[in-house]
Amino acid sequence: MARPDVQEPAVRPPSDAARLSRTVALVGLVVLAGSYVVNAMDRQVFPVLLTPISHDYGFTLAQGGLLSTIFTLGIGLSGVPAGYLLDRLSRKSVIILGVFIYSVFTLLTMVAAGFWDMLAYRALSGVGEALQNAALFSAVGAYFFARRSLALGSLNFAYGLGGFVGPLAGAKLAGTGHWQMPFLVYGLIGLAFCVLIAVVIRRAFTERQEVAGDVDRPLDVSHVPQRLYNRNTVLLGVTAVVVGMSMYGYIGLYPTFLVTQLHWSSGQAALAASMFGLGALLGIPAGWLGDRVNQRVLMTVALLIGAVVGYLLFNGPTGAAAQYVLSFAEGAIASGFLFVNIYSAMQRAVRPHLIGRASGVYVSAFYVPAAFAGYLFSALVAGTGWGGAAIWQLTVLPLVGVVALLFVDVGRFANARTRTAS
Repeated sequence: MARPDVQEPAVRPPSDAARLSRTVALVGLVVLAGSYVVNAMDRQVFPVLLTPISHDYGFTLAQGGLLSTIFTLGIGLSGVPAGYLLDRLSRKSVIILGVFIYSVFTLLTMVAAGFWDMLAYRALSGVGEALQNAALFSAVGAYFFARRSLALGSLNFAYGLGGFVGPLAGAKLAGTGHWQMPFLVYGLIGLAFCVLIAVVIRRAFTERQEVAGDVDRPLDVSHVPQRLYNRNTVLLGVTAVVVGMSMYGYIGLYPTFLVTQLHWSSGQAALAASMFGLGALLGIPAGWLGDRVNQRVLMTVALLIGAVVGYLLFNGPTGAAAQYVLSFAEGAIASGFLFVNIYSAMQRAVRPHLIGRASGVYVSAFYVPAAFAGYLFSALVAGTGWGGAAIWQLTVLPLVGVVALLFVDVGRFANARTRTAS
């Protein structure tokens, strides 16, 4: 007999969740993706403004580095609670709550009195980002079930767009001596999206529960494990840890490597780092492929290519053009192909009523270790140099993910090609 906590509701949707027209659904996707652009802008702007912020407050380099990455801890620790919150509130409500939280704490950042309250504001902004992330990816993944990876790829496209535009626009808004301005503008834009989502987005879009578009003939998911924590979700969680540690090790210290070791200007280093955001835009074709090929093979190949790219970033060519290409490739592989496909695979590894919790597990697995990725990378640099650190964290570590993926059973995924119930 199934345990009470794994009993699932009827597959059929509630009466207010009838399938929307394609135009209305796409408009909803665009609006929600726009809110995720702001999420990414908020994440990426702080490191660009760290120098004037540290100057005004007298922060040390270590304090500034912690402030730049502490939001990932907030995201990661809130991932699983966000999944359980999704069992009690509508996804639409959780999305609005998440955007509201990170927007308010973005605004508070500019009026911080010192290190500790700014640290709290940045960490709590991550809590809001986690709530939005889990609810947003759950809603979009459930509604576009038949093209889940492509739909999640569109969200990653939005993240890449925000990751590229956020730092550039933030630097321009800050001008000379006005580092508070980007936080003011981004925070107000976020609050405006709270209103827009409340007015424009319909529950029929965010609360979809059935596993396929055909309400009369729902897909059979009897082959999918009943439990949240099953072999596939555990192995995919391990892979998420690996990708998060490798990706944020690169994000955290790559600009420092370019400036201190290759003697690039800060402008050149910023442009090289922004190429990661452009690479993340490939989330859409990466998701499209994830819906059409063996997803385990796709993720394995991406990890292997990523291991080579990670090695070359710190041990290969030092010319500007080569580094721009490698940074773009890192974004395309880590954020575009791996983040999108591991996320959608995690959702496919559970039954529809557990998608919210599975999303929360993924967020925690990816972001909690990422909070310490920069610290680990710096420790490896101290012991083995930049090249050695890259070998261990960006080349060897991804191979752990490859091994984990070998034992993933894609035959137990819920997907659009599953036979329909008779």
